[in-house]
Amino acid sequence: MANNLKLQVYHGVEATVNAYMFSDDKSIILVDSLRNSGEATQLADMIKQEGKPLTHLLITHGHPDHYTGMNVIRNQFPDVQIVVTTEAIKNDIAGFSAWMESVGWLEKEPALKPKTATNPNGFDYEANIKVLNANTLVLQQGAILELNSDYAATECEHLTTIYSKDLNAFFANDFIYNGVHPWLAIDRQNITNWKNQLLAFNNTYKHSDITVYPGHGKPADASVFEAMLKYINDFEQTVALATSRERAMQKMQELYPNHTQADFLLMYSVNAFVAE
Repeated sequence: MANNLKLQVYHGVEATVNAYMFSDDKSIILVDSLRNSGEATQLADMIKQEGKPLTHLLITHGHPDHYTGMNVIRNQFPDVQIVVTTEAIKNDIAGFSAWMESVGWLEKEPALKPKTATNPNGFDYEANIKVLNANTLVLQQGAILELNSDYAATECEHLTTIYSKDLNAFFANDFIYNGVHPWLAIDRQNITNWKNQLLAFNNTYKHSDITVYPGHGKPADASVFEAMLKYINDFEQTVALATSRERAMQKMQELYPNHTQADFLLMYSVNAFVAE
């Protein structure tokens, strides 16, 4: 292609979360930064091997499996701009981090503890994260990443997807978990919104040969939207009929024996809907 756009995917081990590196001959844009500093360091090494400037790190939403490594990326690439599409996503990130600090969940990632009067060396979410207020990011040779955060609350309250015409690819983020049990410990209205959005995506792409890149799991074709919708419907039916959490877990694992993250994502999702 004329703008030499290239994609590399880092499939994270923890939480099976993905980070996406878009590059041309002159620049790199990174999308998301993994669940822990160790894997983010490996991601930084992969970027350095390209020998080109990292201009932006786009954080797609305020769940920590997508942003925990951002301090590593900032330290390894001091000129990078950490960006989000909206003020709401920036607030989600800062708010989730403050909550994690309050319950001790950042003890393994102390660099992400928020900057406060009592922790002046903490991560300055206000200063370090910029709001784009734009619907594109552009690499130096002209490749355009089209950004969309105009969605109702689903898996996350605010979520960003990316479309690349050059790659004929849609980066569905956490609307899609491919081969991974999704996070469904959310409001029922969010689940309804999620299903409606999957139908909309399917109507848009079902007759195309587009590649769909998920937030978790491996890339797929457009049939992944119907597969994700079926999973959610199966989950709703299972938890509605289950007589115990154990039975709900067993049933979902029978239906989806090859899905990963049952011991965390599925467990918390089931626990949110099935009483003890």
